[in-house]
Amino acid sequence: MEHFLTTMPRTLLGFTVLFVLTRVLGKKQLSQMTFFTYITGIALGNIAGDMVVHRDINLIDGVIGLTLWAFLTLTVEYISLKSPKARIVLDGEPTIIIKKGNIIEEAMKSNKLNMDDLTMLLRLKNIFSIAEVDYAILEPNGQLSVLKKMEYENASKKDAGIAVSPRRYLPAELIVDGRVVKKNLLEFDLTEGWLLNELKLKGISRLEDVLYAELQSDGTTSIKLRY
Repeated sequence: MEHFLTTMPRTLLGFTVLFVLTRVLGKKQLSQMTFFTYITGIALGNIAGDMVVHRDINLIDGVIGLTLWAFLTLTVEYISLKSPKARIVLDGEPTIIIKKGNIIEEAMKSNKLNMDDLTMLLRLKNIFSIAEVDYAILEPNGQLSVLKKMEYENASKKDAGIAVSPRRYLPAELIVDGRVVKKNLLEFDLTEGWLLNELKLKGISRLEDVLYAELQSDGTTSIKLRY
């Protein structure tokens, strides 16, 4: 019981501090993970974990360590934002892996890539033959950007001569599990009255019957009912 009473507040404090600091650090930690952000995430998690389970570590020392590490991370991110040279050192730079259909072996070796790695990254882009690729660029976050050869590219509406009308809205949720997503209505200057009228036109009288409703780019609504 004594161990529980000691561990619980340490866990709550460590969780709270780590949550706040990750929010401060921003979404780049997930959306654009580089070597630096990867190491930062591991380090913060380790410091928080040690603070919880190792009772010989003073709570104040743990919080200071977490805060200082987050501050240093923000400082480095600010420097990389302002200095292109520092950005290259910290985040790395894109590397051309395939150029004009030819695999650049030196680039593969310098990035520790083998052919299995390359074909896997291509399959993630729905490309199952290297012969389809004109250019492939390995990004600093480890993802592969691919430009297909002209003969393998999908035809666009412009290529087919199909008239295209401008997009009125960005598709967005309007109703989820019978509840109106009010912030999306406000975003697009729409009202609940308009939404209820859309439901009425489709013969739906109750919000509770709607599992999911989405605003389409042309201003229409797509509605899925509960079953």
